[in-house]
Amino acid sequence: MDNDRIRRYEQAAELLPPRLRRLALELPDARKERVEELRLRVRQPMTALTREGELSVAPADREALVTADDLERMIAGVTEYSRYASAETLRQGFLTVRGGFRLGVCGTAVMREGAVCGLKDFSSLALRIVCERIGIAADVVPRLCDPTGRLQSTLILSPPGGGKTTLLRDLIRCLSLGSGERRALRVAVVDERGELAASCQGRAQTELGGHTDVLDGCPKAIGITMLLRAMSPQVIAVDEIATREDIAAMCAAANCGVSLLATIHARGTEELARKPLWRELLAAGVFSRAVIVGAGEDGRTYTVEELPCIDGSAQP
Repeated sequence: MDNDRIRRYEQAAELLPPRLRRLALELPDARKERVEELRLRVRQPMTALTREGELSVAPADREALVTADDLERMIAGVTEYSRYASAETLRQGFLTVRGGFRLGVCGTAVMREGAVCGLKDFSSLALRIVCERIGIAADVVPRLCDPTGRLQSTLILSPPGGGKTTLLRDLIRCLSLGSGERRALRVAVVDERGELAASCQGRAQTELGGHTDVLDGCPKAIGITMLLRAMSPQVIAVDEIATREDIAAMCAAANCGVSLLATIHARGTEELARKPLWRELLAAGVFSRAVIVGAGEDGRTYTVEELPCIDGSAQP
């Protein structure tokens, strides 16, 4: 039984409106530990997202339909009744909640001059239960560093929901803290969507180490440039880069001598090399290592590989 996952589930359930909270907390522990998200949709029963799919939270005879008022109450509660202060992230479709949780929001987009400036008439919420895995990167870090302790720029690969962000978060923590055999590094994080630090009112809600600086809510391409100018990082970490602008910024950072950590959706290096944008990145030689996150009988597995060049040879 994973007591940490059960505890995080119960903390997340406390954010629900009282009627739905009671139903969520009645789940048996064996189900609580498998839940990754709680989903609330107007005029539908509340569901729990697990690796097996979406499951109803309550027995059929006790299913209570979610109302629009439930959604309004929940958003009011998690924003501490100050929705204006959370307007920027809400405009992007999510809220970062105290405790390190993330609330995805759907509704009617409010448009102004061709851009989304807000959401109204909320129709569904997705409460993601972020679970830290302290220590999972301890055995990975030595395989990513050269004999001097310098991090080799590394991509973390897995399919969606495969554990990339969880590993990245702990890699940041390990590199920032250092160890008896390896010096601590200055790590800068561009946390565009609040997935890594889960910052709330400027304070990280997750453990990222004592030498980590977080730029929250900033587009990656802009944030990388800002951090290079302002924080003199030794490592820059970002989650899920996918645009040419992001790649150009990472190339610039590499040319300044900064090591990079990033994630991407791919099952392995062969699939990675078939992605047009990433062929550009591989050709630039920015990344030399990849960690492939897999699923084993006893949990996640982490395989370190050298990244291929476009012609298929290994990078030096």
